[in-house]
Amino acid sequence: MLDTQTTPHDTPLGSLQIGDAVPDFATETTHGPIRFHEWIGQSWRVLFSHPKDFTPICTTELGHMAKIKPEFDRRNAKIIDLSVDSIDHHEKWTTDIKETQGATPDHPIIGDTDLSIAKAWRMLPATVSGDASKRTAADNQTVRNVFVIAPDKTINLILVYPMTTGRNFDEVLRVIDSPQLWAGHKMATPARRKAGDDVIIAGSVCDEGAIQTCSNGWKAPRPYLRMGPQPKG
Repeated sequence: MLDTQTTPHDTPLGSLQIGDAVPDFATETTHGPIRFHEWIGQSWRVLFSHPKDFTPICTTELGHMAKIKPEFDRRNAKIIDLSVDSIDHHEKWTTDIKETQGATPDHPIIGDTDLSIAKAWRMLPATVSGDASKRTAADNQTVRNVFVIAPDKTINLILVYPMTTGRNFDEVLRVIDSPQLWAGHKMATPARRKAGDDVIIAGSVCDEGAIQTCSNGWKAPRPYLRMGPQPKG
């Protein structure tokens, strides 16, 4: 661990909210040292967190994520993981993931042996202390969040999973598509929407403005509910 620019506060778990600026920190990863805000740059980022290395659900998640990484690349969304263990431990775990899942994670994994990042991101209470190696996965069970981060370094999505439930990566990709569509076209996505399905014109966009993105028209069963084809580009 190098340093952190965020001082953890005694606030409830999950107090980071959509729209908040993400905490910055400098740390070591399996790909070398990073400063988080600099690493974000002008791209979308996804931070996955894990309570411990060599946990069965997380092992399957990292293996699957390695296999579908091209889908994240296509969306200009780079992946980073945080697990409450050391870099050396992460590297051994990566070998295990390759042998058991048939794919090797090639994105950075953050070491958080002093728990400072998990606390700064409100996944553990600020009062927690001690050596990460002495803590069990159950001790860190709240370190199971997914954060989707926009290029302006604000949070666009928070998903929280229990330790016994593997994450739905199709859903993670779907909710990366949605804010990107909003950022580019001010179009929202309805329930269970998949790529290619119709999208919703935001209420803040007037009909004249909607013509620019829905040149083929739209359906409006109600004045507040205007749906049309997904814009190209």
